[in-house]
Amino acid sequence: MPNILTDKKIVLGVTGSIACYKAVDLASKLKQAGALVEVILTESAQKFLSPLSFNSITHQPVVTSLFDTNSEAGINHVALARRADIVVVAPATANTIAKIAHGQADDALGTTILATEAPIMVCPAMDGNMYESPATQANIKTLKDRDIHLAGPEVGHLASGQTGIGRLIEPQRIVSHIRFILGRDGDLAGKTIVASAGGTRESLDPVRDITNRSSGKMGYAIAEAALDRGASVVLVSTPTNLSPPVGSTVVLVKNAHDMHEAITIESKNADVLVMAAAVADWQPVRSSGQKIKKSDKETWAVELTQTPDIIASVSSEGLIKVGFAAETESILQNAETKMKSKNLDIVVANDVSSEQSGFGSDNNDVTIIDRLGRVEETGLLSKYDVAWQILDRALDFMKAI
Repeated sequence: MPNILTDKKIVLGVTGSIACYKAVDLASKLKQAGALVEVILTESAQKFLSPLSFNSITHQPVVTSLFDTNSEAGINHVALARRADIVVVAPATANTIAKIAHGQADDALGTTILATEAPIMVCPAMDGNMYESPATQANIKTLKDRDIHLAGPEVGHLASGQTGIGRLIEPQRIVSHIRFILGRDGDLAGKTIVASAGGTRESLDPVRDITNRSSGKMGYAIAEAALDRGASVVLVSTPTNLSPPVGSTVVLVKNAHDMHEAITIESKNADVLVMAAAVADWQPVRSSGQKIKKSDKETWAVELTQTPDIIASVSSEGLIKVGFAAETESILQNAETKMKSKNLDIVVANDVSSEQSGFGSDNNDVTIIDRLGRVEETGLLSKYDVAWQILDRALDFMKAI
């Protein structure tokens, strides 16, 4: 399956912040994702880390000086700049941000940034007072005005012992930013995808809900794959333990009623709706405003009523509708019935009773069926790879409209 980071040439600039140890983990994550990572260590960064740390991970020479005649950067100081798909500075100190803002090119990193035509991403890391100082804020504004992507910082514990803004964002989040930047010109650029995720919760009282075991992973994978292909993504999600992909617009909902309302609104300007959420079929007729106390009764009868059929109620005009049929028996038969009854273009059938691909799994084994009669079994794949195949089918329908 395609991977937005495969064979991408990423120049990673590491500067002299105590947070630079996280850059080793970042380089490792990028390498594992298939990227070619070339590292530039500033002189101050070398006070914290050895070039060997990065060389061992990237299997590439580490640039440590603009004037090293044994280094390609010393012989041709724009070589990295020319072949880079993106230049990432993580961590970026206040001093480095100032140098970038003023176009200084007195070292290998500054020269590469000034010479490259690739996107540039800067991940600040510094003390909170340094970050909030007027000088740093003016430099950051200059970077933004030049379309340099800023990722972070976040609020957290700082090296000074204080808590405040200035902490480097975590490596996995940096990877998500890189994916977003590299995917902007993909085959879904200009399209809007609405994806739902998670399991709804229908309240019995302030402390009890009727819910299901959905983790939200499939919906989040749809959002990530769509972003990797350049789409604008609205993720309508119940609260989960997952981090939304960078670049997505997140609409948080709790119950089926809230999700119905959000999907109806967001789908009006969308090209594709993918309903991957596990929406409750039933909700309590009455929800108590106070916690229901245990009584002497041996049983507790709860009267339920049907929830709105979200995907069936959304207009199909100009919208590709993709539904999921999470079944435990008669998988294909139930999926085809659902496709017809809800006027879907595509239905994704999966057996949620399977330990390998059920709720909470990182993988899925589905059958993709469309209204043209095409049936495709994916086999066991990661949910991201399944999402990519679903979007391939949706793109076919968009081209036909």
